[in-house]
Amino acid sequence: MNKLSFPGMKNNIAIIRSCFIVSAILSVFVFNSCRTTQPAADPKDLSYLYNPTKNSINPRYNVYNQSDELSVLSVKFFASDLFFSEANPQGVPTAQMLFNIKLYNASQGKQLADTAVYNISIVKEKGRIEYIYDIPLKVEKGNEYTADVRILDRLRLFSIQAFIPFNTLSDNNRYNFKMVGHFDKNELFNPVLKTDEYVNLLYSKGHIDSLFISYYKPYSEVPDPPSMILPEKTLDYEPDKVIALPYSDTLPMMFPREGIYHCTLERNIQDGYTFFNLGATYPSMKTPDVMIEPLVYLATQDEIDTLRLSVRQKVALDDFWIRLGGNVDKARELIRIYYTRVLYTNFYFTSYKQGWRSERGMIYIIYGPPDKVYKTIDGENWGYRKPVIKSSWGGRYSVKEEYLFFNFKKSDNIFSDNDYYLSRNETLVTYWDKAIASWHKGVVFRLDNPEGF
Repeated sequence: MNKLSFPGMKNNIAIIRSCFIVSAILSVFVFNSCRTTQPAADPKDLSYLYNPTKNSINPRYNVYNQSDELSVLSVKFFASDLFFSEANPQGVPTAQMLFNIKLYNASQGKQLADTAVYNISIVKEKGRIEYIYDIPLKVEKGNEYTADVRILDRLRLFSIQAFIPFNTLSDNNRYNFKMVGHFDKNELFNPVLKTDEYVNLLYSKGHIDSLFISYYKPYSEVPDPPSMILPEKTLDYEPDKVIALPYSDTLPMMFPREGIYHCTLERNIQDGYTFFNLGATYPSMKTPDVMIEPLVYLATQDEIDTLRLSVRQKVALDDFWIRLGGNVDKARELIRIYYTRVLYTNFYFTSYKQGWRSERGMIYIIYGPPDKVYKTIDGENWGYRKPVIKSSWGGRYSVKEEYLFFNFKKSDNIFSDNDYYLSRNETLVTYWDKAIASWHKGVVFRLDNPEGF
């Protein structure tokens, strides 16, 4: 298995002293004694996490409770995301990454539990598409944790941040399992599997005899518009089938049928590890029947039913977009933007349902990537910039930025830790009707677009 495991870590055992010299030249131009005051950069804004144009590194993260005292945080980089330079004494293509990790015990008021700083050099290997690094974290049983992970690309001089929640509350939950490929034994980070993909499931807390697999049919609900004050839609039905298998860490498992497969150590417990089969084309939109479904946010139910029943779905789908765009070229542009957003929602927000079916996915598709993202232990706040307000006083011009915020709360469920619901209230003005009307006019909605643009 191609991965690097760091030695045992406890409270900054690896200390890196780095010195960055930053030179800045400030030029001030004054015309007629007028100056403009711009809002300062926001260091807590994490909107780049959901905007591929702002972020070129997209690591994957996984946590495995190796013992009662040690959890392992795995970080995976894709080779295509890394910048390799030969400007080093060895003259070999190398990427330089700096890890800074703070582990907080959320059960004890966000008390700092462990820290680490690692400087890694990633040497490019021909044909290798991913690089995995294991970082040990000191934990205690019976607690909830959040790992604050900051990664600096030392060559391109930009950083990213992620908050990775996990817990040691139970020996039965997902964090005590690790999924690996059956044939190559490489650690797998995504529980969404292809129809013909074989995997093994490893368990860290001792010997077990059986594995119980509960099969749930695919989740097919979509969220209500944010302007509607309705309860969260959740998976509230029983499994269609439960089967017991003799357990082995080399047992080849493959899940050919679309749906949700929840694995537990006993039949009558809920905690476990969940696999998902979300369809043959997931996460992309490659066939008309699949492309029709995410239109529920734009089309009426009658329009959706007509598209589903059409004998020539491709033609019917094209006609729908041409009606919105007014011509073929505009329709192509709308299709490109809409389904690119659908693809990214599957990438960012998938849980036990496709990302586009989630409440974050709904907002992302219609409003676009958020301009502001603030994360907390139990949720996310997304901000969309409203039209800028300019004002002047005594020759000084100021720019005031206001935002429409959507508040998402983390939803606790047995299947996924990436499930959030929208906090709805009667006072929130969402501009949803305005957004849908804009799409129907062939204009991709942006809250800060000038009126009539």
